[in-house]
Amino acid sequence: MAEIKFEIIRELGIISYGSKGWAKEVNIVKWNDRKPKIDIRDWDETHERMGKGITLSKEEAMELKNILNKIDWDELEI
Repeated sequence: MAEIKFEIIRELGIISYGSKGWAKEVNIVKWNDRKPKIDIRDWDETHERMGKGITLSKEEAMELKNILNKIDWDELEI
């Protein structure tokens, strides 16, 4: 199995912390020498291990922002 290469270009913020100390982070990450993308996933403290996550292009991230801005958070039953 090929090794996955990554480089965290910029750390944008932490959403939450898990019980094992890992942080759910939003970063700009370059995967396998491709164009950097917005990335949301769990990372260990040293950024050596990671959980499954989601990557978004700039356009996808902007559309997600638009969707989130339209939500009436007081109406949600979550």
